[in-house]
Amino acid sequence: MTANGGAHLSARQTMISIVVGVVLWFAAALLLRAIGPMGAYEGGTRALVYAATIPGTVPFVYLLRSVAGLGIGQTAPGMALAVMAATLCDGVALAWFPSLYGTGVDLHAGAGAAILWGAGVALALGFALERRA
Repeated sequence: MTANGGAHLSARQTMISIVVGVVLWFAAALLLRAIGPMGAYEGGTRALVYAATIPGTVPFVYLLRSVAGLGIGQTAPGMALAVMAATLCDGVALAWFPSLYGTGVDLHAGAGAAILWGAGVALALGFALERRA
């Protein structure tokens, strides 16, 4: 246990959390690339995309718990590692491979913003579901 009561992650759990974060980021990037040209980042549709991100992210918290074998006190740190990896990938992609998100700056910005929102949602859920464990 750490000084704040959380459990340490093993090297295996750390690596799995990072890999899951990268895989989920890539899946989200491809999904956002597909829905961006349909107007996903415009008007009320943007609000629907953001709202759908909340319940849509819950299964991934449980997936990470299961795949990484996270126990009590490990969900939030595991999710933080996954989000760290995803956020780093997003920053690299937006800077050097923006076409991953679509063909225009509006699609790049919309997808980048949606991924940042999803990262925040994932962290919040990681901490919230940690308390329920």
